Amino acid sequence: MKRIFIDKTPEFLGKKVKVAGWVNSIRSHGKLIFVDLRDFTGVLQTVFRNEKEELHKIAKKLRSEWVVELEGEISARPPKMVNPKIKTGKVELVVEKARVLSEAKTLPFPIETDGYEISEEKRLKYRYLDLRRERLKNNLIVRQKVIQFMREFLIERGFVEIETPILTKSTPEGARDFIVPSRLQKGKFYALPQSPQQYKQLLQVAGFERYFQIARCFRDEDPRADRQAEFTQLDIEVSFMEQEEILELIEALFVALVKNRFPEKKISKIPFPRISYKKAIEKYHSDKPDLRKDKSNNNELAFAFVVDFPMFEWKKEEKRWDTVHHPFTRPQTEDIEKIKKHPGEILAYQYDLVLNGVEIGGGSLRCYKPEILEAVFEVLGHKKAEIRQKFGHLLSAFGYGVPPHGGIAPGIDRFLCVLLGEKNIREVIAFPKTGDNRDLMMDAPSEVSKEQLEELGIVIKNQKKKKEKS
Repeated sequence: MKRIFIDKTPEFLGKKVKVAGWVNSIRSHGKLIFVDLRDFTGVLQTVFRNEKEELHKIAKKLRSEWVVELEGEISARPPKMVNPKIKTGKVELVVEKARVLSEAKTLPFPIETDGYEISEEKRLKYRYLDLRRERLKNNLIVRQKVIQFMREFLIERGFVEIETPILTKSTPEGARDFIVPSRLQKGKFYALPQSPQQYKQLLQVAGFERYFQIARCFRDEDPRADRQAEFTQLDIEVSFMEQEEILELIEALFVALVKNRFPEKKISKIPFPRISYKKAIEKYHSDKPDLRKDKSNNNELAFAFVVDFPMFEWKKEEKRWDTVHHPFTRPQTEDIEKIKKHPGEILAYQYDLVLNGVEIGGGSLRCYKPEILEAVFEVLGHKKAEIRQKFGHLLSAFGYGVPPHGGIAPGIDRFLCVLLGEKNIREVIAFPKTGDNRDLMMDAPSEVSKEQLEELGIVIKNQKKKKEKS
């Protein structure tokens, strides 16, 4: 007999079925033992009757979270025992066969609560148990539905989903890179991508005018509540679109997404307001203003675009210019002398998407003229030889006919965090890391063997000192 999911059992009234899952709860009433069985789709009440002694013995041994397989007939519950709160509330399984597939130790914490009362360290150490929690299961199901909607929306509009490499080149893009040593080219390193920035621009050179990807991004940053060492974004790049066209596309995506997946939510203003960076700072003292009329109403969604950011910002401590967004952002001028001599006066074709006081996406039109890109890097303090060494591949590609292009990358984790009313993005990620980038479940990062280090040609300094002392 083939196993069926629990949520399908009402369709099999009066028929024999096989179900399997975890023991959710046990209630003994003398001759009758009720076992609530849980699988991914729901919970089903099952009944062990004492007519069959062997079955009754098995039922008495069962404990919470044991994994079992049960066979029997789906029957209608007595009217007084109907549970309208669950899908299977009108039926129950009268058990005829039972098999224990695996036993379970006592869990280190309860999983029937929301889990907020449990320390995060403990929850992350036993994340595979934490994920049995209904709240987290629902969060991940919603996440999948949101991503599916994004894909379908963009594909219907002519976008092509393309994967880009995870092992790439270390380049200055704003945050620290995670680097990966090369065994075959000792002394050289790959980097994990902070974003697919250069690849998606190269795809525009290749003629894929409408690209998107559900992209994994990696940034070695100091601890932040709204950022993980690895996170997920909807990465979009398009050719021949002006800034306003890109904003209209993203606005249409999120309006349709909220209407389709979160009908209980209300967007406070459509079209989304466009606010200049200068006005946002002057009026709201923030570049991610919360425009909700009632900030205690979780069902109100106040989207806005913040535009016209400065191109450069002065880093006082380092005594140098840096880009506000990233160096591939297009300045709102093509006057190279002005870019070099008066960088503080230049605005950029940069835009952020904010929602209820949270930045959930950022993007820009890109530098597609090599001479302007070189000027930007010179302002940042890079010598021409260094620019060619680090970005020669991009500059070379731009010599073969590059269309004007731009893009945006909404953060899926942050968006879901706001929509689901969570206070931390770790609540919408299956296997997140702690604030200081540790994976407590896998005990990572961890040391590697001496043999692995030797094969890679790497020496750990403190290990070397220990050898010298001994």
